[in-house]
Formats: sequence, structure tokens, C-alpha cells
Amino acid sequence: MENLKDTFSIKNTNSYSYPFRSKEQESDVQTVSEEVPVYKHSTQSNEEKNDVSVYDVAAYIVRKTGQISTMKLQKLVYYCQAWSLVWDEKPIFKEKIEAWSNGPVVRELFNQYKGLFVVDNIPIGNPDRLEKNSKETVDSIIEFYGKYTAQQLVEMSHSEKPWKDARIGLNEIERGSREISKESMQEYYSSL
Repeated sequence: MENLKDTFSIKNTNSYSYPFRSKEQESDVQTVSEEVPVYKHSTQSNEEKNDVSVYDVAAYIVRKTGQISTMKLQKLVYYCQAWSLVWDEKPIFKEKIEAWSNGPVVRELFNQYKGLFVVDNIPIGNPDRLEKNSKETVDSIIEFYGKYTAQQLVEMSHSEKPWKDARIGLNEIERGSREISKESMQEYYSSL
């Protein structure tokens, strides 16, 4: 894997920094004008191509990280989806993400591993179903967000607009299952 300094620049917003792909990646960027880079990826979504699921993304994360708490895994798949919408201009998996009191959660992944604190294998997922650019996105998310604890990722997601907007009218600890829309993630993270 190439050096992350070559892949990202970091922008500080509030008390957190966020990852960004650099404009210097010649193979991934086509310049339309001197100021507007356009990432060259297929416009056909993962859903249309190979029906990638959250389990496939989670299996890839666990393959790379080893044992991981289920809460941290939930937050990492959320950030994979969010940044895939920005960088790759398509969702990385098909399932929806809900705004629960402990942050973004994919219900299907939660239900599969309900009651477990940690996982070290996702046997129903196939990490090899991810395309090369999706694997690069997940690798970047692991590199950047993987250094945070599950609780830090919860706090980070609670400070961000997509989760806050989906929770309007609910207090922070109240149960809720409203969807965090792909549009709100793409809009928010692309603005950072």
C-alpha cells in the first residue's frame, strides 16, 4: 500500500481531523479545470455490479484489523460508506445506516452479532467481493479512524451533521432508528 501521506491531506474541523485524498494522484484524478478534480471510477454502483453487503465490508475490515469490538466495527463501516460516497461517488454497501443513540448502526450487522462485544471473523461476508477502489477506501478508513477507540468514534459521529440531523427531536440517549441518508453523508463529508 502506498504511503498515506501521498494519498491524503488532512483538514482539521472542530476537534477532529478528517482524511482527504490528495489531488496529486495522477491515476485516479482527471482535471476538468485547474481547480476541479474529478475521480475516475465507474458510475455503476456496487449494488448493480456485485451486490456488496455490509458483511463483505465488515469481513474486509476484520481481515485487516483482527479482533475488533462490534461498536467500533459499526462506526468503521459507517465511515467507509460516508467516504465512499465522497471519494468513489457511490455507496460501498447496500444496507441503510440508522442513527441510534450510540451513533450510526447498520441494523443487519447489529442483529447478526447482537450480544457479542468483539468479533474476529465475519463468516457470512466475503472481503474479496470489494472492488480495488473500495478496498483502498476501506484501507484509508482503517488507517485514519482505526486509531480511535469505539467511544471516541461514537463521540465523533455525535458531533457530525448526518447523525444530528437524523436525530432531530430525540435526545442523545433516546432510542431511534431513523435512517442517515446517503445524501446527507455525501453532502456533509464532501464539505469538509
